Amino acid sequence: QVQLVESGGGLVQPGGSLRLSCAASGRIFSISAMGWYRQAPGLARELVARITSGGSANYADSVKDRFTISRDNAKNTVYLHMNSLKPEDTAVYYCNADVVTTNGLAFNRGAYWGQGTQVTVSS
Repeated sequence: QVQLVESGGGLVQPGGSLRLSCAASGRIFSISAMGWYRQAPGLARELVARITSGGSANYADSVKDRFTISRDNAKNTVYLHMNSLKPEDTAVYYCNADVVTTNGLAFNRGAYWGQGTQVTVSS
């Protein structure tokens, strides 16, 4: 019912920047929180940043002052601006959204994930 499509990953040198995008589509009635998580090889998936529909954001300590999350509610899209990238930021980055869907008769709420986009920071 809901698809999250990420883009913007790639290979970047240490100190470089990237911008990730995630667009939600489907039978969406509303989206509350949207966020970015990441998973490095051999490690658990961890929260990177999360933003409410009102624009309140929270970040993992490891990315504060380097990453900025933003969203365009009209486009159901969330962005992650990543600056001063470090090799330890290398991971698959996943988009997540809390979505209320409707079929016109009823509403359902669920958490949805994107397919992930690889970010590699290396010289």
